[in-house]
Amino acid sequence: MAKEKISYEASIKEIEEILEKIETGNLGVDELAGKVSRVTELLKACRNKLHHTEAQIQKILDESPTDE
Repeated sequence: MAKEKISYEASIKEIEEILEKIETGNLGVDELAGKVSRVTELLKACRNKLHHTEAQIQKILDESPTDE
């Protein structure tokens, strides 16, 4: 299965929408497991994106000349 490309912002929005459905009771029991699985995938993608971004920023900072 090919990895889905979804932006961080779109992932957060989808997570929030799913959580709202769960909290308000607008999600059927039959859908619950699938939605929880989807949220888990989205959270993993967000965490990976944050780690990658942090590494990129750290690399830039490490390569920047210091004013000392």
